[in-house]
Amino acid sequence: MFVLNNFMMALAQLLDFLLSAYMWVVIGRAVISWVNADPYNPVVRFVHEITEPLLSRIRKAVPVALGGLDFSPMILIMGIMFLRSFLVPTLEQMARY
Repeated sequence: MFVLNNFMMALAQLLDFLLSAYMWVVIGRAVISWVNADPYNPVVRFVHEITEPLLSRIRKAVPVALGGLDFSPMILIMGIMFLRSFLVPTLEQMARY
Protein backbone atom coordinates (compact mmCIF):
# COMPACT_ATOMS: atom_id res chain seq x y z
CA MET A 1 0.00 0.00 0.00
CA PHE A 2 2.88 2.38 0.73
CA VAL A 3 4.04 2.02 -2.88
CA LEU A 4 0.74 3.42 -4.14
CA ASN A 5 0.91 6.21 -1.55
CA ASN A 6 4.43 7.16 -2.66
CA PHE A 7 3.36 7.04 -6.31
CA MET A 8 0.42 9.37 -5.63
CA MET A 9 2.64 11.79 -3.69
CA ALA A 10 5.23 11.82 -6.48
CA LEU A 11 2.48 12.34 -9.04
CA ALA A 12 1.14 15.30 -7.06
CA GLN A 13 4.59 16.89 -6.84
CA LEU A 14 5.26 16.35 -10.54
CA LEU A 15 1.88 17.82 -11.46
CA ASP A 16 2.54 20.83 -9.25
CA PHE A 17 5.92 21.39 -10.94
CA LEU A 18 4.50 21.03 -14.46
CA LEU A 19 1.60 23.37 -13.77
CA SER A 20 3.94 25.93 -12.23
CA ALA A 21 6.34 25.74 -15.18
CA TYR A 22 3.48 26.08 -17.68
CA MET A 23 2.16 29.10 -15.80
CA TRP A 24 5.54 30.81 -16.22
CA VAL A 25 5.56 29.95 -19.91
CA VAL A 26 2.13 31.61 -20.27
CA ILE A 27 3.45 34.68 -18.44
CA GLY A 28 6.44 34.69 -20.80
CA ARG A 29 4.05 34.51 -23.75
CA ALA A 30 2.21 37.59 -22.48
CA VAL A 31 5.47 39.50 -22.03
CA ILE A 32 6.66 38.47 -25.50
CA SER A 33 3.44 39.80 -27.01
CA TRP A 34 4.03 43.18 -25.36
CA VAL A 35 7.57 43.67 -26.69
CA ASN A 36 7.04 42.50 -30.30
CA ALA A 37 9.79 39.88 -30.27
CA ASP A 38 11.09 38.35 -33.49
CA PRO A 39 8.51 35.69 -34.52
CA TYR A 40 11.26 33.62 -36.20
CA ASN A 41 13.25 33.26 -32.98
CA PRO A 42 13.18 29.57 -31.93
CA VAL A 43 12.37 30.40 -28.31
CA VAL A 44 9.47 32.66 -29.31
CA ARG A 45 8.17 29.99 -31.69
CA PHE A 46 8.40 27.30 -28.98
CA VAL A 47 6.54 29.44 -26.44
CA HIS A 48 3.89 30.26 -29.04
CA GLU A 49 3.45 26.62 -30.09
CA ILE A 50 3.18 25.33 -26.53
CA THR A 51 0.65 27.92 -25.35
CA GLU A 52 -1.50 28.58 -28.42
CA PRO A 53 -3.63 25.40 -28.29
CA LEU A 54 -5.08 26.24 -24.86
CA LEU A 55 -5.23 29.99 -25.44
CA SER A 56 -7.12 29.57 -28.72
CA ARG A 57 -9.68 27.30 -27.02
CA ILE A 58 -10.20 29.92 -24.32
CA ARG A 59 -10.59 32.65 -26.95
CA LYS A 60 -13.25 30.60 -28.74
CA ALA A 61 -15.16 29.75 -25.56
CA VAL A 62 -14.92 33.15 -23.88
CA PRO A 63 -14.42 36.00 -26.35
CA VAL A 64 -13.05 38.58 -23.93
CA ALA A 65 -11.01 40.93 -26.06
CA LEU A 66 -11.82 44.27 -24.50
CA GLY A 67 -10.37 47.24 -26.31
CA GLY A 68 -7.77 45.13 -28.08
CA LEU A 69 -6.59 43.47 -24.86
CA ASP A 70 -6.52 39.68 -24.80
CA PHE A 71 -7.51 38.31 -21.40
CA SER A 72 -7.11 34.64 -22.35
CA PRO A 73 -3.64 34.33 -20.70
CA MET A 74 -5.09 35.66 -17.45
CA ILE A 75 -7.98 33.17 -17.64
CA LEU A 76 -5.52 30.34 -18.31
CA ILE A 77 -3.34 31.40 -15.39
CA MET A 78 -6.38 31.45 -13.10
CA GLY A 79 -7.26 27.94 -14.30
CA ILE A 80 -3.73 26.75 -13.56
CA MET A 81 -3.87 28.34 -10.11
CA PHE A 82 -7.17 26.57 -9.45
CA LEU A 83 -5.70 23.22 -10.47
CA ARG A 84 -2.65 23.81 -8.29
CA SER A 85 -4.78 24.69 -5.27
CA PHE A 86 -7.40 21.95 -5.77
CA LEU A 87 -5.98 18.99 -7.67
CA VAL A 88 -2.49 18.84 -6.15
CA PRO A 89 -3.65 18.90 -2.49
CA THR A 90 -6.36 16.37 -3.34
CA LEU A 91 -3.76 13.98 -4.73
CA GLU A 92 -1.55 14.55 -1.68
CA GLN A 93 -4.44 13.82 0.68
CA MET A 94 -5.30 10.69 -1.25
CA ALA A 95 -1.69 9.58 -0.83
CA ARG A 96 -1.83 10.05 2.94
CA TYR A 97 -4.89 7.83 3.46
